[in-house]
Amino acid sequence: MQKFNDLKNFLAKYSKQGLCLAYSGGIDSSALLFLCKDFNVVAVTFKSVFQDDDEIIRAIDFCKFYGVKQNVLEYHPLDNDNIKNNPTDRCYYCKREFFLKIKSFARDMYIMDGTNADDLDTYRPGIFALKELNIKSPLALFNITKKEIREFAKINSIKNFDVSSNSCYATRFPYNTPLCENDLNIVKLAEKIIQSHGFRTCRFRMHNNMARIEVPVDEINKFIGIRDVIVKEIKSLNISYVTLDLEGMRSSDAAFLVNL
Repeated sequence: MQKFNDLKNFLAKYSKQGLCLAYSGGIDSSALLFLCKDFNVVAVTFKSVFQDDDEIIRAIDFCKFYGVKQNVLEYHPLDNDNIKNNPTDRCYYCKREFFLKIKSFARDMYIMDGTNADDLDTYRPGIFALKELNIKSPLALFNITKKEIREFAKINSIKNFDVSSNSCYATRFPYNTPLCENDLNIVKLAEKIIQSHGFRTCRFRMHNNMARIEVPVDEINKFIGIRDVIVKEIKSLNISYVTLDLEGMRSSDAAFLVNL
């Protein structure tokens, strides 16, 4: 795929300067890290309440597998009220804070993230923080889409090429609902319950003490068929009301940038 060859040649120019990638372990940043694994690159992974342990382990395993230097940094987003209070531009403050941490040691390196071309067409206030701090998004720069990334990863048998897309767990709560570690952990447990019943991709959205579950549209009937079992397990987490969203999976902005 020519776009990826061109991107690799582009990144090679910065090897002497040094490349620094904010690496989440997701498919986008994994494909980007794969492209520059033979260059002078360091991956930076943040560990916080907004990720689960499996994501961090996957990111660490990927770097070890390809022999990439990695720094795993503890990050405490709930210490920042602009993040904890979950405003509609929460992602801006979150991105700004951890990229400032990266810049403090990456200095003159070419600092980048895994934003792709499709991300530019969705509600992502964090992109404004990237622009302010001069963080580069090479995948978007070369107009590479999520579909193209998945095809590239599959063709090249990149480790974790089939990993499901995910977003930080703060996106499971309506905007302007204050975030707390206990509720974030409930969401993580609930999604693991749903996944244990064969749903590879799901979202567990919390509205106070009510849960709204999203699964892919073509798996809604499957969910209904075993709903009693899933609901019983989820209610054990002290959730009073459990609902299934008949519109299926959607992006976080589509889920919450509405009057519910």
